[in-house]
Amino acid sequence: MHHLPRDTARAIEHADAEAEVDALMARLPLPAKVRLLTAATTWRLHGDTTIGLSPIVVSDGPAGVRGEVWDEREPSISLPSGTCLAATWDERAARRYGEILAAEARQRGVHVVLGPTINLHRSPLGGRSFEAFSEDPFLTARIGVGYVQGVQSGGVAASPKHFVGNESETERFTIDARIDERTLRELYLAPFEAVVKDAGAWTIMSAYSGVNGATMTEHPMLRSVLKEEWDFDGTVISDWGAVRSVVASATAGQDIVFPGPASPWSEGLQQAVESGSVAEVDIDEKVRRLLVLATRVGVLQSHPHSWPNQCESAPAPEDADLRDLAIAGMVLLRNEHHTLPLLGDSIESLAVIGASADLPRIQGGGSATVMPHSVSSPLAVLRTRLPNAKIRHAVGSPVTDGIVPFARRDVIDPETGLAGVRVRFVDERGAVVHSERRESCHLVWLGNAPAGAPVVEIDTIFTPESTCRTELGFAIEGEAWLWLDGALHHHAAMVPDPEGLGAGLLSPRSSSAPIELAAGTPMRLRLRYRYPSGGEFFAGSLSVGLGTRTPSDARDRMLADAVQAAASSDAAIVVVGTSEQVESEGRDRVDLRLPEWQDELVEAVAAVNPRTIVVVNSGAPVELPWADRVGAIIAAWFPGQAAGDALADVLLGDSEPGGRLPVTWPVALASVPVHEVTPRDGVLEYAEGLHIGYRAWLQRGLRPLYAFGHGLGYTDWSIDTVAVADPGDSDGLHAEGACAVTVANTGTRRGSTVVQVYASRPHSAVERPRRWLVGFRRVTLDPGAHTRIVIDLPSRQFAHWDGKWTWESGTFDIEVGFSAIDIRRTAVISCKADDARQDT
Repeated sequence: MHHLPRDTARAIEHADAEAEVDALMARLPLPAKVRLLTAATTWRLHGDTTIGLSPIVVSDGPAGVRGEVWDEREPSISLPSGTCLAATWDERAARRYGEILAAEARQRGVHVVLGPTINLHRSPLGGRSFEAFSEDPFLTARIGVGYVQGVQSGGVAASPKHFVGNESETERFTIDARIDERTLRELYLAPFEAVVKDAGAWTIMSAYSGVNGATMTEHPMLRSVLKEEWDFDGTVISDWGAVRSVVASATAGQDIVFPGPASPWSEGLQQAVESGSVAEVDIDEKVRRLLVLATRVGVLQSHPHSWPNQCESAPAPEDADLRDLAIAGMVLLRNEHHTLPLLGDSIESLAVIGASADLPRIQGGGSATVMPHSVSSPLAVLRTRLPNAKIRHAVGSPVTDGIVPFARRDVIDPETGLAGVRVRFVDERGAVVHSERRESCHLVWLGNAPAGAPVVEIDTIFTPESTCRTELGFAIEGEAWLWLDGALHHHAAMVPDPEGLGAGLLSPRSSSAPIELAAGTPMRLRLRYRYPSGGEFFAGSLSVGLGTRTPSDARDRMLADAVQAAASSDAAIVVVGTSEQVESEGRDRVDLRLPEWQDELVEAVAAVNPRTIVVVNSGAPVELPWADRVGAIIAAWFPGQAAGDALADVLLGDSEPGGRLPVTWPVALASVPVHEVTPRDGVLEYAEGLHIGYRAWLQRGLRPLYAFGHGLGYTDWSIDTVAVADPGDSDGLHAEGACAVTVANTGTRRGSTVVQVYASRPHSAVERPRRWLVGFRRVTLDPGAHTRIVIDLPSRQFAHWDGKWTWESGTFDIEVGFSAIDIRRTAVISCKADDARQDT
């Protein structure tokens, strides 16, 4: 019989909680228990009034809380992407991030936030890397712990995902990642272990993918490692549609199946119990865990939450929080001749170039998408902040070859005359099943489209702002017809790829036809879209976009406009970036190049203006072939809804960019040591073992464009002294070992840096990375000031897995610096193999 860990009662207020859960269990017959284990809808679990259980509602994060509907009329906060958060190298910032998510979740009636994503950046081609934190397991673990603690301090469950080995998107439903045991333990399991042991995660999400021959919803690690070895007392929920069996998943340690109401368990689990294929005690364990979760999030009548009495109270999120988080993660990669910061009173003219300068990309594509109430535009904010400067804007290059949905201000619902579009769901007979006004031209339904209506009709009146030649079209998976003023303008049919259904749904393909637009002339549009059924896991789901896209023959004209603006300005800011077609859930990247002709745009601008500043608006590294020919480069990541305000603060020097790279930034894909994401015959070999990210670069003696941990600021720093306390020393530093560092701000303004501590063991008896991260700490000082900081060095960072955690006797080199290759001071720490250390 499987029991919950004995410390479960400590997570619940009442001392007799376990007895109470057992009493509730006794009132539930088998059908009622089985019913609770499959979701009732796409986003909520069943409740049960006989035991006072209300439904638990879950929502996609991890960079916002969308709620149960994908609807711009119910906006939610958009926080910076996972890579931007990790670039803060600040566990306190991660905790504040989690607190903001908890406040947002409570406001929206959500009990479980589906995040953080703590898979590693194994390859820069990973399409979902923007959502994850880092290539390093220790940095990922510490940011993950802060995030989970912040969310759960507000009485909302976090759901770290995707357990485990889900580092890429290609064939993600069926891929089998082959990972040796030591690599699995030291790299890919390490962040999950930390959020369970150090943050007490209340749920964990199992992945679609498999590891070493078993799909994760059926994997023995759910029980043997997660629940038994780590003493996880929470609930294992599945990724959406990841459970594809009854007996194998139910006996492996999977607890809850999403989505519902139909699933393999809802159709076959009761019968499996009655036939003896699944023991009822296994069902009881799952329901116990669910009830524990219910007590924690306040949906069990006997354990209601009274906000904020039963949860830690954190300040409500403000615009400044969102801006400060984005600034803290922005990384100044290059700053030749003090190009930055720009001094506002010295700027008489400024070229602001790029599609993303006006409409920044604030988030990655896929299930992480949220709809904020507003987004601050870098162009608009700079115009406000520099009222006396002449600011010239040119697009220069699109960021996508797909359509860009119409802006709300440019479309009118013909029925009401209000901004937006008219949407109708129509059945096979042509009868309208449902009609509504929407305020966006990019619409998504996830499992909540009206039943029996396979056709969507969208009507709107579009009024162009300018006269130009462009293309008018749509983004769909399926078949669509577009009429313009009553005449058929375009028709296309795109057969969905069954393997890429998720990507097609969340980032559909575009099709369009040329058109001449006349400024101020209204155009009546009707789109008729027959969408695919979506199959078992995507029933009732569709995505459709309506808008324009840049014709390919516009390149020369757009480049010329940008060059003219840059040549006649004191400085030029070029914002380049990626699109949903490049960085999105459901597909991996095929290269690291910026889309369209953005590289050519930067080259052309830099050729006519030596004060060219490039802002990279992407969720993960891209190739920067022009890096040595521009004055400054900022990695802004996907900065969330405060993008414009945060970027303006950094550019104008009101704030210092605080970020340090959580990933290695390569010169080109060809130079990346580990980049393969495409399985062969369904198998992806993690043959590189321990050597991913900066570890692989160091192992092969290669130098990237920008190293892991790199980041500049607006001041200068020195590391003056380093002293190390060995594990067990009694000098008051730390029982496990610590590093005392004296650091000084040698520049002329207040600033911050991240002191990074790495370990190495050149003559180790076991294979090790050349250098690996063992500690870090952010420091903020006034100019001329110095301080002594103590950085804990957890003993586990010096252990290796050999069937158990093992410490090699002898000395380790301690290397302290500002990046994985910028080492300023060294010391030596001793370790004894017979140290009486218990890993906790």
